[in-house]
Amino acid sequence: MKKKLKTHRGAAKRFRKTATGKLKRSHAYAKHIATKKTRHRKRRLRKSALVSKADASFILPLLPYS
Repeated sequence: MKKKLKTHRGAAKRFRKTATGKLKRSHAYAKHIATKKTRHRKRRLRKSALVSKADASFILPLLPYS
């Protein structure tokens, strides 16, 4: 019998898979020290972003059941 694969819990909390199989992530630099950042910058950091193909090849094996 084949062993079950374990999900990397750190990656599971940071990335979600889209319907097309791409990886969605949140922006960095958005959590604190916000007073010196412009409204425009903070508003853009709230939106989600996609992981690049080069990085996705490392992250996808960490999320075997997503």
